[in-house]
Amino acid sequence: MTERQSIDAASPKADSTTEPSASRRRFFGKAATAAVAAPLAGFPMISVAQSPIVIKMQGAWGANEIFSDMAQQYVTRVNEMAGGRMRIEYLPTGAVVKTFEIMDAVSKGVLDAGHHVSGYWYGKSKVASLFGTGPVNGATPEVGLSWIYAGGGQQLWDKLVGKLNLNVVGFFAFPMPSQPLGWFKKPAPRTAAGLKGFKYRTIGLAADLMQEMGMAVAQLPGGEIVPAMQRGVIDAFEFNNPTADMRFGAQDVAKYYSMGSFHQAQEFFEILFNKDKFNALPADLKAILKYGAESASQANMALAHDQYSKDLQELIVKHKVQVSRTSQDVYRGQLAAWDVVTAKLEKEVDMFKEVNDSFKAWARRVAFYQFTNEADYKMAFEHVNKMKLPA
Repeated sequence: MTERQSIDAASPKADSTTEPSASRRRFFGKAATAAVAAPLAGFPMISVAQSPIVIKMQGAWGANEIFSDMAQQYVTRVNEMAGGRMRIEYLPTGAVVKTFEIMDAVSKGVLDAGHHVSGYWYGKSKVASLFGTGPVNGATPEVGLSWIYAGGGQQLWDKLVGKLNLNVVGFFAFPMPSQPLGWFKKPAPRTAAGLKGFKYRTIGLAADLMQEMGMAVAQLPGGEIVPAMQRGVIDAFEFNNPTADMRFGAQDVAKYYSMGSFHQAQEFFEILFNKDKFNALPADLKAILKYGAESASQANMALAHDQYSKDLQELIVKHKVQVSRTSQDVYRGQLAAWDVVTAKLEKEVDMFKEVNDSFKAWARRVAFYQFTNEADYKMAFEHVNKMKLPA
């Protein structure tokens, strides 16, 4: 007999204007009691509030830097997708460790996670800088990031950190626009030879390249750049973009800004997690951390396009910064120096040739398509806006 049939059999039909029979009332009273008691007998219905899994992440960026805003875009997306089960708490650089110590801190579990760039742990292996902070190989930043996602770059990064016994998992986001040659107290040299002797700030493999060109290079975190310029420790520098540069006061110590360069023609954020912490997570939360990087990548790019363009105009109009394009002779000098640097490192550094060859092969195929197909956007810009871009 079905449940419906049992109810019908125990409940004689009554007129809608009459009271239910006593037997029917007794039946429903017992049924209700049984319905409550049944789950209690098997699986107690006890509501227990679950505390979220908390992940402490430190960025390599000051609290007011544009890159902290971008790190927060990642954090916000992850926290919303996790639905209260997991929460990333973001800390600015120096909150727990120094900027260049993030990789070690995450590997050792001092931090659960980090948000920085691969050039910041370049001291462990110069190969690290090929994953987003390396000089030009013919690929735009977008093509470079696609190598990590689809061209084998992620697998090579995993292999590298494994060889170095780093207990981390990492994902990549935001194909950064190529970085300016940088800030100078006088107009930037128009020849490669003119760069010789400058005391210059950069990081990663760009340091090797610029040293090959005759510059004396200091690798400094962003917060130390302007004080170093004021003390004369450096007399020229690059950091990343108009917004970041303006926020830490580049325009107060230099007035000449040379845009475009091959020294860091592409760069990506590296989002790190302690491997033990990551592996302990359920599969869906791991996926949120992984694919959250791809989601934040687009948000980072949109923010960059909006903010960098506004701040470049502010630098020009309000702060009277003289903006120019890096010369073709400097570009050619950088390429020649890069050939020398890579030939040397491919012989001396484990995995350098393997990673560089993979990246170049990807760029050779993908960038060939891109440059063959790409429209002349500069021509269209100058036509529509009736203006010439800086030379």
